Amino acid sequence: MMNRRNFLRSGLMLGAFAAISGVPFIGGNAGAIFAQNKPKKLPFKKVVKTDAEWKRILTSEQYEVTRQAGTEAPYSSPLNDIHEKGVFKCISCDLPVFSSETKFDSGTGWPSFYAPLAKINIREKTDKSLSEIRTEVLCNRCDAHLGHVFDDGPKPTGLRYCLNGVALKFVKKG
Repeated sequence: MMNRRNFLRSGLMLGAFAAISGVPFIGGNAGAIFAQNKPKKLPFKKVVKTDAEWKRILTSEQYEVTRQAGTEAPYSSPLNDIHEKGVFKCISCDLPVFSSETKFDSGTGWPSFYAPLAKINIREKTDKSLSEIRTEVLCNRCDAHLGHVFDDGPKPTGLRYCLNGVALKFVKKG
């Protein structure tokens, strides 16, 4: 029989269960709880294509690297030798991802940067494809694999975004 006392008791028990399990309890500050967990709205529209569409617009090497998380051979990218002012864009969707102002010679054979152009333009993901755990760097608009980020870079960030040149295109500043 549900009377006021049982109703209140069941509400308290539900609240205690929610607190113990970490489930947010819908109550006075529920909006604040959900707002904290809500993902940020991207300042651009996501680009989603089928594999067939990507294969039509990318070369086989670009497809292998950006859509299959491949890696180009070290020292094979002409972007290693770019030292002019400009922006490096995602080859798949044209989103500006890195600036020549943060580019440096890492000696690894891949274009390297110590910071992205805008943090929101890239996404990082744990990569367990090898025996070591790495952090994969993806374009946040089209999810193209760009490369990996390591914590052995120069100041001011100490990061080394080691990228596949084939996943990027350089646009010189006029």
